[in-house]
Amino acid sequence: MTATSLSKGANVAVDSPAVRAELVWSPGPGVPEVDASALLLTSAGRVRDDGDFVFYNQPRHTSGAVGHLGKRVGPGANPGTTTDSVEVDLRAVEAAVERIVLCASADGGTFGRVPGLSLRLLDAATGTELARFDMTADTETALVGGELYRRGGTWKFRAVGQGYASGLAGLATDFGITVDDDAPPSAPATPATAPPTAPPAPTPPTTAVPPPVPASPPPPASPPAPASPPAPAPAATGPRFTKGEERLPVDMRKRLSLRKEQVAVSLSKHGAAGITARVVLVLDASGSMSFLYSKGVVADVVERMAAVAAQLDDDGEMQAWTFASNPARLPDLRLGDLPEWLRLHVRVGEISLFRRGRKKGLHPEQVDMRAVGIQNEEQKVIAEVRAFVRADPAPVPTLVLFFSDGGVYRNAEIERELREAVEEPVFWQFVGLGRSDYGVLERFDTLPGRRVDNVGFFAVDDIGTVPDPELYDRLLSEFPSWVTAAGRAGIL
Repeated sequence: MTATSLSKGANVAVDSPAVRAELVWSPGPGVPEVDASALLLTSAGRVRDDGDFVFYNQPRHTSGAVGHLGKRVGPGANPGTTTDSVEVDLRAVEAAVERIVLCASADGGTFGRVPGLSLRLLDAATGTELARFDMTADTETALVGGELYRRGGTWKFRAVGQGYASGLAGLATDFGITVDDDAPPSAPATPATAPPTAPPAPTPPTTAVPPPVPASPPPPASPPAPASPPAPAPAATGPRFTKGEERLPVDMRKRLSLRKEQVAVSLSKHGAAGITARVVLVLDASGSMSFLYSKGVVADVVERMAAVAAQLDDDGEMQAWTFASNPARLPDLRLGDLPEWLRLHVRVGEISLFRRGRKKGLHPEQVDMRAVGIQNEEQKVIAEVRAFVRADPAPVPTLVLFFSDGGVYRNAEIERELREAVEEPVFWQFVGLGRSDYGVLERFDTLPGRRVDNVGFFAVDDIGTVPDPELYDRLLSEFPSWVTAAGRAGIL
């Protein structure tokens, strides 16, 4: 295929199995920042979800078919220019995708101030130019430069050149992307104050209270029985009292008490009564989780996991991470702060179309969820939690409770991280929320070549309908056996 110079509306057949779309311009003083992006559209002309938008903050589609390669200063054929590229493997494009729209956006000015703007289509393997479209614009801040589309079982490329004065946000919204960059989050509300209540009945102390001093010394032959030393853990089959739980609202405190009892029962059933462990919570914040966040399912999961930390961790605290395209550590969850923690930190990821500073209106401790994104990159948060455990070693094992709704596609990277983690004092309990593809996570139990099985997995269709006893039994069924095996192997 020879290079073709296209005018607006013209098209050309594409024979190459993989192509690279290059947005080229001449930078200089007063020239806006220019970015390339791509939208994967169905026959309805809209994206299926926000994951069908590929750009610098979300650089790879989950199918692997489309990727944002980033900018480079153009030597060789394009001296004195800057190029931003998107690569498309046409063989890997999902059947539901009919068009791939190639877009450009300008931040800090209009395209009328961008000289030498063109869109080049190249063979990804050879770098041969297949087509070129020189574009002109005036007041536009976003453009659809061209599109790859299916026609009669083959792919074609069309020069479009449609401009948007409303910027990339307006362009993306037209194709079904949810954009809320300009909508500041609601200001943190004042925490609701629970009505004064009598404190719960005090838990019996673990050390005996000295008896009152008698009026006369007892006979030497009959001294009072000495107090038993405190056990290393509270009662083997009973719930622990955790500092701060007395500050919880009455209904939440009652739920916590019952759930701690269930956790204690589950641990006892699996031969781990009285065990102590550090608990780490990991929450999937990818775009497909939006429904579960909006319906309060994730908040309920966190409350139920707080009971696990209250029973296992000697201080009742729980470290926490959120993740999607990128991971972010959340403030530690202290039991007495649970209602406020749920309100501030149980949040789904967001798309950010612009390179801006921290989102306005956030509480100082809140993560800017635009930095987290909406894609699934489990391997990144696994690596970050591993680094935390290495940097902050504990005298007890670490239990990671990892919740995800699937869409796993970084299988090789995830497997590598979890295999390398075998020699670390960490057990990874993955919980699937729904029936999505969990990839290597659900196969890891059967993968050979590990000294100990450091990973557990189960999935539930609707975790909100799973009773506490069943949930805790499944959640804690493999951790005790790992503790035993890891101890024998010298890992603990």
